Amino acid sequence: MKPLDGILVVDLSQFLSGPSASLKLADLGARVIKIERPVIGDICRSLYVSNVSINGESTVFHAINRNKESFAADLKNEIDKTRVLRLIEKADIVIHNFRPGVINRLGLDYERVKKVNSTILYGEISGYGKEGPWKDKPGQDLLVQSLSGVTWLSGNKNDGPVPMGLAIVDILTGAHLVQGLLAALIRKGVDGKGAKIEVSMMESVVDLQFETITTYFMDGGQPTERTESNNAHAYLGAPYGIYKTGNGHLALAMGQIPVLGELLGCKKLLKYKKTASWFDQRDEIKDVLSKHLIQETTQKWMSVLEPADIWCADVMDWETLFQSEGYKILNMEQEVQMTDGFRFKTTRCPIRIDGQLLVSDKGTPILGEHTEKIAKEFML
Repeated sequence: MKPLDGILVVDLSQFLSGPSASLKLADLGARVIKIERPVIGDICRSLYVSNVSINGESTVFHAINRNKESFAADLKNEIDKTRVLRLIEKADIVIHNFRPGVINRLGLDYERVKKVNSTILYGEISGYGKEGPWKDKPGQDLLVQSLSGVTWLSGNKNDGPVPMGLAIVDILTGAHLVQGLLAALIRKGVDGKGAKIEVSMMESVVDLQFETITTYFMDGGQPTERTESNNAHAYLGAPYGIYKTGNGHLALAMGQIPVLGELLGCKKLLKYKKTASWFDQRDEIKDVLSKHLIQETTQKWMSVLEPADIWCADVMDWETLFQSEGYKILNMEQEVQMTDGFRFKTTRCPIRIDGQLLVSDKGTPILGEHTEKIAKEFML
C-alpha cells in the first residue's frame, strides 16, 4: 500500500508544471484523473522537444502523464462542466495552472469549487501570481528563467545569460505545489478543513536562488560576477568548477588551493595560501588549474585526489552514466505499458518508503480513454 492510496486527484492542468505535480501524487499512490479537451487533449500531447515520439505523441507528454486516467470534457460546455463538478465533489485534491482569470470564467475557481466540496484541497499554479504588471504574462519556463536572474549564474563571465538546459522552473514549481498539498492534507487529517494552495513559477525560481540572493543582500548588492572560465557557481571561490583533462573533464568542488597544489604537483598553486585569495584571485587560480589538469587523464587525477578526500568527480554524459555501477544499483528505470500494449522505458519516482521503491507499470492514457468508465463509476 502506498501512502496516498485512496486519495482522488482531479487534474485540470496541462503543459509541465501542473502535470509534474500530479505525477508525483500518482507515484505516491493517489488516483489521478486528468481532465482533457475532447479531440485536442492536453496541448503537451503535441508539444515536441525533439523529433522523437512515443506511440505517435510527444515524449514530454508521456514522461509526465503516465500513471493517470484521462477524462475528456469541454469545460466551456455546461453539461461537461457539470460532470466535472460532480467528479470534484468526490475528490480530495484539484489542480490547475490556468492564467489568472481563466479559471473564474470557466466557473471552476476555488470559491465555486468549495461550494460543492467544502474540504477540497485546491492547488493553483500561476506564472507570476495574480497581481501586478506581470500577472498576464505567459508562464513559460524559459521566459520565467529570463526574468528571474537565474540565467546570470551559469556559464562563464563573457557568455551572456545562460538558461538551464531543463524546464527547471516547471518541475520545481510542481514539486512546491506537492509540498503544499501534502502539508494541507496533513492538516486536513487533524481539523478536517480544506485549503487553497497557491504557487507561482516566479516565486519558485526565486526561492531556488535563496542562497545567492541572501548573499547579494548581505554584500551590499554587489553585481553577480561569474568567473572568466570554468564557472560552476557565481559566488564560490576557486577551485569550484569543471575542468578539461587529457581525455575528458573533472569536476572540483570546494578545496584548499595549496593542498591541491601539493597533490597535483602544481607548484604555481602553492602561493595562494590565504583563503581570501581563492575568491579575489579565482580567475587566476582557475587558469593555472586549467593548464595543469589537461596534461593528464581524469582517472589519473582522481586516483590522486579521491584517496586524499578531495571532493571531485568524473563528468559523465548519459551513455556513460547509464553504464556505471553507481547508477545501475539505484534502479531508476521502469517500463510502463499503455492499454493498447505499447511499452516504453522511463524513470521511476525517486522516493523510497520503508526501503520500498515507488513504481507503477501503468502507462500514459489515451485521450478520453477512461471517460465512460469514470462516468459510470461516479454516476456522472
